[in-house]
Amino acid sequence: MSMLLKHFFTKIIVIAFVFVLSIQSKTAVAQTHGIYDTILTAAVVYNGDTISAKTLESVFFYSKIDVANMSANAKWTRLRNAVYVTYPYARRAGAVLNDINAKLANVTDGNARKAYIRSREKELKKEFTDPLTNLSIYQGKVLMKLINRETGNNCYEIIKEYKGGITARLYQTVAFFFSTSLKQPYDKNGEDADIEKIVLEVQRMYGYKG
Repeated sequence: MSMLLKHFFTKIIVIAFVFVLSIQSKTAVAQTHGIYDTILTAAVVYNGDTISAKTLESVFFYSKIDVANMSANAKWTRLRNAVYVTYPYARRAGAVLNDINAKLANVTDGNARKAYIRSREKELKKEFTDPLTNLSIYQGKVLMKLINRETGNNCYEIIKEYKGGITARLYQTVAFFFSTSLKQPYDKNGEDADIEKIVLEVQRMYGYKG
């Protein structure tokens, strides 16, 4: 191949190469500024400026649960379960005692009072004997606390009022052997603050009125 012909083909190849680059450049420009190249993104307007907004992925933090935390959680769960189980009974007891007090307010005859109390006691035993005997000792302790909360009187005072001092002391002695007391108070701002929190939770959940 002569030098002239070789130079001619080289020139054509160079021109073709430049032409291809030109087309690619125009295509790239067209793609860069094309109508289908717009990327939609979230934005917020802050003080008149439009600022790109992005939602970051959630980041989860985990910590090891030590023995103390596990013990505290188990204690709270036990108390919470006991309140959920016993609070309906305490509310019922409070309603019954308020009703009894209202009925006895104008009854002065001793025999009539005793007869009325016996009739209500029989009614309550029929309603509550089975469910209450299924309570654990711990749940029973919580129930006595809640009865105090609902009535304003501890269980000893209630029994003494309606069944007499001897019966109240007998029940108190039995309670002592179960490491509890019928005379235990209810302090919603002190030692019973946790019970009070759970009671309020139960009231919100089931629509009880305080």
